[in-house]
Amino acid sequence: MADTARAGGTPPLDGDFAGYVMRRWPVVVRTAYLVCGDRSTAEDLAQGAFVRLHRHWKRVSASGAPDAYVHRIVVNLAVRHARKHRREVADAQPPDGVAEDGYARVDQRDELWRALRSLPPRMRAVLVLRFYEHLSERETADALECAIGTVKSQTSQGLARLRGLLGETYDAGRPHGTAPSAAHRPDAELP
Repeated sequence: MADTARAGGTPPLDGDFAGYVMRRWPVVVRTAYLVCGDRSTAEDLAQGAFVRLHRHWKRVSASGAPDAYVHRIVVNLAVRHARKHRREVADAQPPDGVAEDGYARVDQRDELWRALRSLPPRMRAVLVLRFYEHLSERETADALECAIGTVKSQTSQGLARLRGLLGETYDAGRPHGTAPSAAHRPDAELP
């Protein structure tokens, strides 16, 4: 009979959990990166999130919401990391984009990246989960363990701050109060 526990009392890594990690690793690292702004820190945060998820895998997987759980963990870890360091560590440049980008698109992506980095971590997390990870208001609220009203207000305030930072030219052609369109979101170029 195989021993079901490893040293330290943690259960062995089962195939279901390992498969989940393999499928979701890039998404969780990207979310962490967009919230914290540093690739190395993002990988550390994602690893920490999956370690914590593993501790509760049976319960979380049975609930059918492991994505919300792991997003909540990685955002909470990123916010704690930012508070601990009392500054936001961010790459000097946004991640490399696609080679065929025109200069205007690269400039616009860079401007959006800098504006997003200037937002507080929780507000940035709401915008990342809503517009980069394409979560609904309910899914974002579940991931951040807050009310839908908080997600709505943080989204509204965050978009207003971005509009203020980015100016009228970035917002042209889009009705006030609507989310950035795919053409205005460079999520394909971000990790």
